[in-house]
Amino acid sequence: MKLAITGSAMITCVGNDKAASFAALCRGESGRKALQSFPADKFNVKHAYEIADRPAGRDRTLRTSELLAKAVAAAAAEAKLTSADTRCVVVVGTGLRELRSLELFWTEGQQVSLDQMHFERTLNEILGYALPVITICNACSASNFALALAEDFIQEGSYDRVIVAGCDTITESMFGLLDRVNPLHPDMVQPFERDRKGVLMGDGAAAVVLEAPDRVRDRKAEPLALLAGVGTSCDANHETAPNADGIVRAIEDAYRRAAVQASDLDLLMVHGTGTALNDKTEAIALHQAMGAAACTIPVSAIKSMTGHTSGASGLIGVVAAIETLRQGRLPPTAGFFHPMEEAAHMNIVNVRALDLPSARLAQINAFGFGGVNAVAIVEKLN
Repeated sequence: MKLAITGSAMITCVGNDKAASFAALCRGESGRKALQSFPADKFNVKHAYEIADRPAGRDRTLRTSELLAKAVAAAAAEAKLTSADTRCVVVVGTGLRELRSLELFWTEGQQVSLDQMHFERTLNEILGYALPVITICNACSASNFALALAEDFIQEGSYDRVIVAGCDTITESMFGLLDRVNPLHPDMVQPFERDRKGVLMGDGAAAVVLEAPDRVRDRKAEPLALLAGVGTSCDANHETAPNADGIVRAIEDAYRRAAVQASDLDLLMVHGTGTALNDKTEAIALHQAMGAAACTIPVSAIKSMTGHTSGASGLIGVVAAIETLRQGRLPPTAGFFHPMEEAAHMNIVNVRALDLPSARLAQINAFGFGGVNAVAIVEKLN
């Protein structure tokens, strides 16, 4: 069953809302900045893709929850949800949750209570009414996995509508881990670029409202697009290294659920982390799963401008894809000059946004540690 998307929102380092973010992405703007969250002198890498929302220049607890709540509130407002919509649940996908709050508690003594570590308290305070909140932590594919869970909830009748959200902010411990794991020291994120050096983290949050089409008609809401299907897999091949076969299974599952073929697609939002192994594996898997279509379908890798927003990244890609279908413009891939060997066949959009006025179907990839993969297919309204 196709589900209506009646509201959407995203907050990234290039824009404080959906409109500003998408416009900046289409201009090819990068949100890369000198590191703000903590001192850079301990690290080899000195930059990240952070949202500039620290007026006093000091990090604070519950910042992730605040960004999440802002995105959820914006999507709910666009969908015209109210406190009367009681058969509604929020499903949040995240990789790191409120880890940064714990770091600030231990290192600076900033206060945070145990119940504040769950997103529900802050989210409901900002919404102004109470909704149940379910959080899943499926690494970098978490928010696309949340879409799949939302599909199940609506199709089995557990809820009439689901607010699906994703959020993550940069943490010192994860930043340090990546700083040591990367064999080189990246200065920017360059997906599928021959000379890429690795990944840099970014802040971000996104949300969409999903509903069964008949429920939308009952309350006279205006859909933005349709969620045609979400395919998932968990290959558990390696803690960090991706597996092409697992990615292929997720893509094929998405096509089956959405009742589409690769040749039906009009654009592809790739996972595109800028790391040597992830980009190589994704390119190989796309060729295996999509065949000749992998050579022609326009490709955008927006992490080149937002950085890697971890659990939020999949849903940020979904919101960007919805706007592409609605506005007929596909953002370019920044910092892309020379394709790596495995991606030489791919139609990667660079330099400037591509006009796609007749685009109807979009694929959005999200892959995470441990081989958790989730691929969404979004369809334009007729």
